[in-house]
Amino acid sequence: MEIILRDHVEHLGVRGQIVKVADGYARNYLLPRNLALLATEGNKKRVERERKIAEAREAEERAASEAIATRLSALELAFTRKVGDTEQLYGSVTNQDLADALKAKGFDVDRRKILLPDAIKALGEFQVPVKLHRDVTAPVTNRLSDTSGKKPRALSPQIGKSQLIAHSNPPPTAQPRKPPFIHATFA
Repeated sequence: MEIILRDHVEHLGVRGQIVKVADGYARNYLLPRNLALLATEGNKKRVERERKIAEAREAEERAASEAIATRLSALELAFTRKVGDTEQLYGSVTNQDLADALKAKGFDVDRRKILLPDAIKALGEFQVPVKLHRDVTAPVTNRLSDTSGKKPRALSPQIGKSQLIAHSNPPPTAQPRKPPFIHATFA
């Protein structure tokens, strides 16, 4: 089925593009959500009028997103979390935490626009990309530190890591099984 896209659809096409898709995909997903129209002559003219308006709006949105991106790239967020003796982090920093911190700084960013594949579970400095527009992504610097502010405890010089592992409880060795004792009397 040939359709005309009314909006940008990820992995399919951009606004105004005529694409060929499966009938079920068009009927059950694209058409009910007003993401596409059937490719008729009347709809082609209608989409062309909408395209001119959309291009002007797209340019404004892109310019606004680029302005926000320059402000975000200069921003540094600081997070503190509890850390154990072995630098094991209690808790993590998720994209919801990042969205809340950005909101506190005056940026209203949806948490789904923060491209964090997994939660941050280590101390240090991280660059997390934030997708503001289809073509505009801004890196935000995040610094994760210990709540106490002290340096992590290092292993004592007498016992190194390899020695620590060697002195841990060794796994039990397999012992040969004894056959069960059978007490039988013969008459």
